This record gives sequence, C-alpha cells and structure tokens, in this order.
Amino acid sequence: MDTPNDLADSAVSVPKPSMAVRLIRGIGWTSITVGVLILGFVVQQLFVTDILAQREQTALGEAAEEYFDSAVVEDVEVVPGFGIVEPGGNPPPIEPGQSSMILRREASPELGTAFATIRIPKLEKLTEGWTIVEGVRRADLTTGAGHMPATALPGQPGNAVISGHRTTYGAPFHNLDELVAGDRIEVDTAIGTHVYEVRERIVVKPTALWVTDPRPGAWLTLTTCHPKWAASERLIVFAELIEGPNAEVIKAIS
Repeated sequence: MDTPNDLADSAVSVPKPSMAVRLIRGIGWTSITVGVLILGFVVQQLFVTDILAQREQTALGEAAEEYFDSAVVEDVEVVPGFGIVEPGGNPPPIEPGQSSMILRREASPELGTAFATIRIPKLEKLTEGWTIVEGVRRADLTTGAGHMPATALPGQPGNAVISGHRTTYGAPFHNLDELVAGDRIEVDTAIGTHVYEVRERIVVKPTALWVTDPRPGAWLTLTTCHPKWAASERLIVFAELIEGPNAEVIKAIS
C-alpha cells in the first residue's frame, strides 16, 4: 500500500513536456489564432462590406436624384467640322446648307458626390441600377463604383472611365466578364440617359494606363480587378455611345 509520501514522490516525478512539445503546442495555438483572424477578415471583406455597400446604395440613389435636379447644365454650340464653341468664343463661318448644333454639358461634380446611375440589363446585379460617385479614392470605392475625375463625364465627348469592385463592397462588377460585343449599358446623368454598346472586352496589366486615355467620339470604359478574388490584372470593357441627348451631336463632330 502506497503511503502519502510515495504518492507525493510519484506526483513530483511526472515529467514536464519537453521544449519541442511546448514549441509545437505554441505554434499550434498561434496558427489557430491567426486562422481565426484571417477568417474574420475574409468574412468582413466579402460579406460585411457587401451588406454595408448595399445599404448605402439606397441613400446614394436618393442623393443622385437630388443632384440631377440641382446640377449645373449648359448648352454649348457645336459646329460640324470645327467642334465645340466655348462660351464667349467666336464660331467659324457656317457654310451654306450647314447648321450649328447644341451639346448639353454638365459641370464636374465634387469628389464623393453621387451623380450618375449605371444599368446593365444583362447583369442581374445591375439591372435595377447602381449609383456612381465621383472619384476613385479608397473612400469613394467603398460604395462599389466611382468615376475617374480626369476623364470625361458619361454622355460627353471623350472617354468616361468608371472603376468598380468585383468581390467586395457590393461587387457591382462581379460578372463584368460576361459582357460581350453588342451588349447595352445605360447611364443616367443630370442631362438624361446615355446608351452605350459594348465593343470590346480585354484583360490588361495594372500598368496599362492607356485604357483611360481620351478617345474620339464618346466612350465608356469600365475597369475592375481580374481574376476574381485577386488583383494581378485588370478586366476592361470598352463601350461606345449610340443613343442619348448628345449622341448625334458627338457623332457629327467626331
């Protein structure tokens, strides 16, 4: 029969975990902690930001409607073969049988302003429209999509560039890769609805800044990350203006 001293000796003699075992346990717990943190980050990026962006769209849509009513819009004279006659400028002599035209032009919105709505009938998420804000800063793109300030506004001569998220913040451009030549894109602004037709879809490196360059006529360029869940490349969709308040005027001067 063991005496109390024998039991005490037995308890004392239990070996402690070796350094290697303790190290392995520490690494294991650290890995679990890191895994939980990563999972939380993924959930936050994929689901929480999506919910927040969707909620914000309601308020942004209302803000865009208010902007449509208050935006500064001007009518400028356009002479075919010459171009836009800026206010205060001298128009060239008009040839017999020729007439000037009117281009509707709106002032550039302030950064962060909800000023337009994009609809793409082919893409389920965009059939009802997605509000676009001015700017492509990180804060601007938390709403899902933003217009690059250095480019033309939708419905105006040049190249209007809109960038949007593909997997977070509402992911308005999630299925942008489904667009093909001939698909329609509609953009509402203060001067009306502008209808574009897709001409080309390409994938480029992030350094291919030429996609934002001005182009003859009126173009809409949509940009997003590619492939999904990564950002190593950019998916680009080029669309040309075919209908809208300025379509015929721009066609005449291009």
